[in-house]
Amino acid sequence: MATGNPWSKGLGGHESIAGGLLRHLAVVVVSIAAIRLLYTIVKSVHGYRELWESNADGRLLAFLCSIAKDYEPGNNLYQYLLIGPRAYHILHPKNVEALLSTNFRDYGFGCRPAVFAPLLGNGIFAQEGAAWKHSRELLRKQFTRAQYQNLRHFTSTLRAGVDQAAENREFAESFNVAQEGLAKRFRLAPFHFFYNSASFHKACRIVHRFVERYIREQGLMENGQLLHGEKAVDSASWFIRQVAAESATETDLRDQLLNVLLAGRDTTACCLSWTFRLLVRHPQALERLRREVKSVMGDLSSPTREQIRRTPFLGCVVNESLRLYPPVPLNNREAVKTTILPTGGGPDGSSPILVRKGELVVFSQYVNSRRKNIFGADADEFQRERWETGELDKIGWAYFPFIGGPRQCLGEDFVLMEVSYTTVRLLQQYRTIELPEGEPNEPVGTERQKLTLVFSSADGCRVTVRRGRQSEAEG
Repeated sequence: MATGNPWSKGLGGHESIAGGLLRHLAVVVVSIAAIRLLYTIVKSVHGYRELWESNADGRLLAFLCSIAKDYEPGNNLYQYLLIGPRAYHILHPKNVEALLSTNFRDYGFGCRPAVFAPLLGNGIFAQEGAAWKHSRELLRKQFTRAQYQNLRHFTSTLRAGVDQAAENREFAESFNVAQEGLAKRFRLAPFHFFYNSASFHKACRIVHRFVERYIREQGLMENGQLLHGEKAVDSASWFIRQVAAESATETDLRDQLLNVLLAGRDTTACCLSWTFRLLVRHPQALERLRREVKSVMGDLSSPTREQIRRTPFLGCVVNESLRLYPPVPLNNREAVKTTILPTGGGPDGSSPILVRKGELVVFSQYVNSRRKNIFGADADEFQRERWETGELDKIGWAYFPFIGGPRQCLGEDFVLMEVSYTTVRLLQQYRTIELPEGEPNEPVGTERQKLTLVFSSADGCRVTVRRGRQSEAEG
């Protein structure tokens, strides 16, 4: 017979009351933990499925926006992935500022250099530290000089070469395939090595061979071939030759040119495409813009920088286009040390958030632009007038299409001027630019989209144009 404290284990191996309760309690705790783990797994798998399905359907960003709507007004959310690091999705402008500016040194690119290496090599988009500082200073000097060039210099020799090579489409098609491959690797990171298709690597090799052939044909790495002084300023290849002058090897020059080509070719083209896609669906805005261009430019066919700066409504249109459709709508950083985000934590979302070393912080101009508690009830709409009322004068880090902080886009002025110049010339060239008959007129953000390293409409930008009474074209 057992004697003593009934809350201890009895003699003869009989279990006490306390032991039985503890055993059953442990089973309950384990069961709850198992249920939570199962829920996490199911939720993660379901989330991944939704993510990939929305991406395949061209509606990935709309899917992310639908999730973000549940997090106003805190404007922060985070997720625990079943595998891989924890990722914070920041929406609050204070956190964007901390990430890109105030605490810039606390974050890095993580595995991005390895993700981008097959196509972009060791160019500025993948560099950090001293190498990045050298490349940035090199390109900064060239973009600064570009501000004083005649606007006809927008078409560089390299881009002209690409246009000529596009006759057989090999380079253009390979460049697109390679970009799509990088986008897939970027979304799989840190497991990007799983995407290693033969077609992707073949496309990268074709792109590399094309640029390397161009470098050799132009003699860019040969002694005595570099142009300096006034002669370089007058040359259509002045930018490329100045970059070549400070590149140690052909591979270094190739990588930098590919990085600049990616930034200048596709981001600008996407911005122009989205701008006209919006304008033909908002004919009142297009007509007002046409009147402004006519009043400032008159009958001049080549607008100057000074004239373009006297077209404020054009600036409003471009700003609103960039707000709704930023060329790079989704980006991230990895913490290189344990740090904090200033807001978004705690029960009410007003406390700091601890970000541990190795964790990711994701930010998106596309998602942030649709926050109604930042841009108002009409945040989803193309309201170009919002930029002339003064309501956005202090918008700060809620608007960052060119990133900001130490890594702010070097070509911001160049891109804005190129988009503005091209828009003006198209309006001057065609007396009518309109939506083709039968073309769908979807609400902003509901169209199918294509997201690679840049952001475009999956169905392109179709417009009907008329130069004169007898000519009409659709493209």
